[in-house]
Amino acid sequence: MTGVIILLHRWLGIAFCLMFAMWFASGIVMHFVPFPALTEAERFTGLAPVEGASIIPVADAVAASGITDATRIRLIQRSDGPVYVVSGPSRVRAVHASDGADASVEFPDVALAIAQDHARRRGFDAAHAAIIARADYDQWSVPNGFDRHRPLFRIALGDGAGTEIYVSSRTGEVVLDTTRWERGWNWVGSVVHWIYPTVLRSNWVLWDQVVSTLSLVALIAAVLGALLGVIRIKIRGRVSSPYRGWHALHHVIGLVSTVFVLTWIFSGWLSMDHGRLFSRGQLTVAEAGITNAVPDWRTAPSLDQLALSISARDVEWFAFNVSVFRRDRTDLGRQILTKAGEAARDRQKTFLDEQEVLRLTTRLARGCGAVSVVADDDAYPARSSVPGAPVYRSRCGDLWFDVDGADGSILQRLDASRRAYRWAYSALHTLDVPVLMAHSRLRDGLIVGLCALGLAFSVTGIVIGWRRLRATFASKGA
Repeated sequence: MTGVIILLHRWLGIAFCLMFAMWFASGIVMHFVPFPALTEAERFTGLAPVEGASIIPVADAVAASGITDATRIRLIQRSDGPVYVVSGPSRVRAVHASDGADASVEFPDVALAIAQDHARRRGFDAAHAAIIARADYDQWSVPNGFDRHRPLFRIALGDGAGTEIYVSSRTGEVVLDTTRWERGWNWVGSVVHWIYPTVLRSNWVLWDQVVSTLSLVALIAAVLGALLGVIRIKIRGRVSSPYRGWHALHHVIGLVSTVFVLTWIFSGWLSMDHGRLFSRGQLTVAEAGITNAVPDWRTAPSLDQLALSISARDVEWFAFNVSVFRRDRTDLGRQILTKAGEAARDRQKTFLDEQEVLRLTTRLARGCGAVSVVADDDAYPARSSVPGAPVYRSRCGDLWFDVDGADGSILQRLDASRRAYRWAYSALHTLDVPVLMAHSRLRDGLIVGLCALGLAFSVTGIVIGWRRLRATFASKGA
């Protein structure tokens, strides 16, 4: 049996030693340089104040969009005028707020003007901006979250930072930005860590199968190595290794790092679970039918009923538990929430309250207790996109719902399986446990130190594997 383990570990190790080294090294990079994304602060800063004069009602905009299952409508100001962005569960469309005409972006000059306006509001030099591509995918726009917006216009600002901005052809919104620094580090970070080349990642099903399979085989190789490492320990007055040179170094470092390597590779494999072993945390069809119920948009609080603030940059209408709300965002962390049908003195507030959340969740599940606010250091963290906005947790027996108090969206659906997944994957792979999150430098040091240990272990495997291959080929050539 030991001989089989040796043989399997030897050749699996040769096949995967470079991949192990790649994962550990890129894991360090990823901890400090995440995959490029447009943050909410960046998006909001790039918005212009909305001009609310002479625009059609919300219900007319929904009708013009053709989206019969619309659940959210936003009013934003583009360089070519105010636009309604109408969203449903499966698609999104923009219409001009003046007449309901299609507001998708077909021409490069419109996309360029939108990008330049966004860039200037964020303080970037956009004098030399130019369209460099219009495509469904490139290396930085492969995530599925962009599917609704494809194809995307990519605009290079020509500034010193090498900033590139992506504009949705569907809505004309800026949905992504990258810099030369981000792109460079991500080539040795996220791209290699997630095995993320565009040609593979653009086909989600294929990418999922490839990475999940490779991760599982790598886990098997690590488990076999751990077994072999323990079996080969010599105890003669003191614990020692029977090997010499690089083999001894590989054995000793492997024993020291066994727990970390196994849990890290195991949790990395779980990152590709996607419902195979654990629940996905998504609403059921019945729950989605309740939360996404289409309201009577004719009841939506209009701009005529409540004057629009001159500083409002983002106006949104959404349905929450049958009622229609309008929220006017005047700053990143400041908004006004208006509920349809209530008296003027009662209908304006900042966020949803606990009772409104409870009334919704009692329709989703039975046995719901009092609603609580999720603390910043909660073991199952959830954050609103609006700084300072509460996230409410409604516990309905074994099922928990986390609801954003700013816009009513359900951020998390946590059943027992999903809560277990949080520890099996996230806690083990990123060490984002509350005690370490409260001491960021300690967490940084642990992540860098452990990944460096894993990298050193992998390097010894690379040397041993290379020597084995060279010796094998030399003997065959003799």
